[in-house]
Amino acid sequence: MNVNVIQFETTKVALLEHLGAPEKVLETVGKFIAWRKATGLSPMKTSKTFGIPYSDPKTTEPEKFRWDVCGTIDTDIPANDYGVKNGIIPGGKCAVIRHMGSHRNLDTSIYAFYREWLPNSGEEMRDFPCFFHYVNFIHEVDECDLITDIYFPLR
Repeated sequence: MNVNVIQFETTKVALLEHLGAPEKVLETVGKFIAWRKATGLSPMKTSKTFGIPYSDPKTTEPEKFRWDVCGTIDTDIPANDYGVKNGIIPGGKCAVIRHMGSHRNLDTSIYAFYREWLPNSGEEMRDFPCFFHYVNFIHEVDECDLITDIYFPLR
């Protein structure tokens, strides 16, 4: 496992919260994309896209599962009918691993990090969930060529 420890800069984001069944996250993503297109405030071509899972979809009751869909922004988000609001991904030390391939297999990389790297690293997790930076998207590349950087906030 190739792990890099970096200093992540505090990042201002537009976010749309998904609360509910994990299999409906893509509906929330679609709503976020519609907001992006309607406002132009977080264009996909020039802004980073993040996902923040607040729990494991395999062990969380569907009605309690939360996932934030985020895009970097330079300005405050005005009130809107999409439910998109201002947010921050806090800065600080993070371990980063690169996941190659399907998003359905992200948990394999996450579990390996917690099982293999973290216990032997001398590091401790910070009080913020791991989060994903989607480097590319399924409409741009084949599923096997997806690149997702996974950030693990450290103390």
